[in-house]
This record gives sequence, C-alpha cells and structure tokens, in this order.
Amino acid sequence: MSAKPFAFPIKVAPEDIDFMGHVNNARYLNWVQDAVLAHWRKLAPADEVASKAWVALKHEITYRKPAFLEDDVIARTVLESIKGARAFYSTVIHRGEEVLAEVKSSWCCIDAETLRPARIGEEVARFFFPREQ
Repeated sequence: MSAKPFAFPIKVAPEDIDFMGHVNNARYLNWVQDAVLAHWRKLAPADEVASKAWVALKHEITYRKPAFLEDDVIARTVLESIKGARAFYSTVIHRGEEVLAEVKSSWCCIDAETLRPARIGEEVARFFFPREQ
C-alpha cells in the first residue's frame, strides 16, 4: 500500500533550459531527487534525518511533455513501499493537469557516518505508512 502523496513545488530556472528552449531532460531527475528528499525530511524523525542519507539505485522515466521557463510545476511523489534499506517511489511531474513526466525510482537508505546500507525499521516506516502499522 502506498503512503499519502507528497506535493513538491518546482520553480523552473533559466539554467534548467537547454538549447531547444525547454527544460533539459536530466533536470527532471534532479526534481525527483529533491522531492523524495523533501518528503523524507518532512515525515521522518529529526534523528533519522540527521543520521541517514539516500542514494538513488534506479530511475525509470517516461517523458510526456516539455516544461518551459516560468512554468508552474509540481512533483507529486508517493512512497510505494519500503523493503529493508530500500524505498520505492513513484513521482509524477505536472504542469496544472498536464503530466510532464512519470518516474519510478528506487533508493537505498545509508548510514550517514559509515555509508553502509541502513534498514528502515517499522518504527520509522510508521511515519510514512501510519495506517499499515
């Protein structure tokens, strides 16, 4: 079961624009990373945020429409599941009702000090999946 969606507003900056006049495709992945990390920082306990970091393992992205300078863009990300040290997210990037991109991604939680994988325990998962626990 997925957790509640998290909305992350995005400001398209001049440096996001490529030679074709729209947002460079690689920038979408930065937006996904920003949204996922903002979701973690918002819901996880402060001690977990301070002691953990995240690394991307895989992104599968489908581009639907281009984004342009000064577009109002929102990334809606949903934590679909947690398995051990891995988290699986689905993120949809919107401009109004238009879907610009859809991204499935997997992440590994690591201990910020040792840089080794760090399991996400049930007590932390409850912050993200309150009804399941």
